[in-house]
Amino acid sequence: MIDHTGVNVSDFEKSKAFYLKALAPIGYTALVEFAASEGILGSTDVLGLGEAPKPDFWVIKGIPNKPHVHVAFRVDSREKVDAFYEAAIAAGGVDNGKPGPRPHYHANYYGAFVLDPDGHNVEAVCHV
Repeated sequence: MIDHTGVNVSDFEKSKAFYLKALAPIGYTALVEFAASEGILGSTDVLGLGEAPKPDFWVIKGIPNKPHVHVAFRVDSREKVDAFYEAAIAAGGVDNGKPGPRPHYHANYYGAFVLDPDGHNVEAVCHV
């Protein structure tokens, strides 16, 4: 089981704003943030998002991952997939696959894909 993951981003504030808006419909909030000036996690800005009490997705200022990262957030309804997509697009994300069924993965796969400001492929997926 994966405990946490994250992405390196070129513009921390832009990506922070994107992820806060894009992930809000699926219940994610900012749970912890460390500024580079604090020196807690080295000399970079870090944001931990998730559902309380523990962050499981980290946004880290740095050189963006290459190749770009694909991260999928499992949700419990197709409505949350749709809401994620709308929020992510409104937050400046780029469409990489509108919400809909993906039967080539499996019969109940319903997902949506958006590229974040650095081109990472962010997905919300429901399996029911």
